[in-house]
Parts: sequence; structure tokens; C-alpha cells
Amino acid sequence: MTPYSLAFYLDVVTTGTVLGLRHTDAPGRVAEVLGPDFGENLFSEHSLGYSYALPEFFWDRASGDAPWTGHHFTLQVHRLAHRSRDHVDEAIRARYGRFAPRLRFEKLRRLLERRGVPLVEVPDPWNAPHYRMFWQPESQVSVCVVSCYGEFLTPDRLRVGDVYHIQAPMTAEQVEARRARATAQGLGNSG
Repeated sequence: MTPYSLAFYLDVVTTGTVLGLRHTDAPGRVAEVLGPDFGENLFSEHSLGYSYALPEFFWDRASGDAPWTGHHFTLQVHRLAHRSRDHVDEAIRARYGRFAPRLRFEKLRRLLERRGVPLVEVPDPWNAPHYRMFWQPESQVSVCVVSCYGEFLTPDRLRVGDVYHIQAPMTAEQVEARRARATAQGLGNSG
């Protein structure tokens, strides 16, 4: 058995879900699974976010009376470096136990590869060279990794090689758009 938080991250990257929640699940379903203790971010009548300690879920809608449509979720892994017990939600901690303050990318990648779940590097033209982006094509999950330190650009509490965040979905179309932008900017084409 993989200890503690590693099992959680492996599950998320492999399945594209958080405790079985997909990015498409409605706000009520997310609150049912993760609990009512979240920060609600109503950016406009068209955009909503639920911010838990570790995961954040986002929705949008065409009009104020239309139903919410799931947009994406992000695991803010970098928050764990603050070493506060409050940075892991009770529902997640109840299932997976304690969490380490950092997630080392190479360890995550190695464990995923043993399970037959590869990560492909894709360009990150907006955040290079400070971050690198990896993608799991089947689950459509992306993993953002600190690649070099930059004052005010990377958290002081993270080291090179630490995971910054995990997000889903990243579609094949989004990956191709990243590659096209990187090529246009002369950044090469990772992955």
C-alpha cells in the first residue's frame, strides 16, 4: 500500500477525480462529498468556485438562471508546505490519513509509471522556465512542477521538483494549443 497522501495523488491522477468527484459534478454534489466548510467565490452570476483547503472546484453558466456546468478542479498542493493540519480537508484526511508538506514529482511519476499511468511533458509557455507541466492523457489531469526558483514567482517553501498543483481536465485540444503557442514563441515543443 502506498502511504498517506501519495495514494490520494495517485488516485487523482489515475482517475481524474477527487474522492470520486469529477470536474463536471454540480456544486451540491461537491459539498455533499467534501462537506459544507468551503469558501464560496462567486466571481459573477456566471462563474462560481468552491475553495476547500486542498481542492478547488469551479463552474460557469450561460445566464443567471441557468444550471452550473463544471469547468475544472485544482488541487493546491503548494498549500501543504505551510504545515498546517487545516490544509487537508477532513473528508480527504479521513480516507487517506496524514499528508506530507511537499509532493516530490519524481516519486509521484515513478509510482504512476509502475501502475502503467504515464505522464507526458507538455509546454507551459505562460509559466516557463519556473514551472514545467505534465499531462496524463487518459484521465486528462495535469501536474505543475516547480522547475527553478524565481523571486515572487515560486513559493519560498517549495523546492525545485515539488508539485505546485494538480488540475483536471486538460484536454488534448488544450495540449495542442500549448504546443502551438510554445512553437510560436520559440520555446520548443516538449512532450
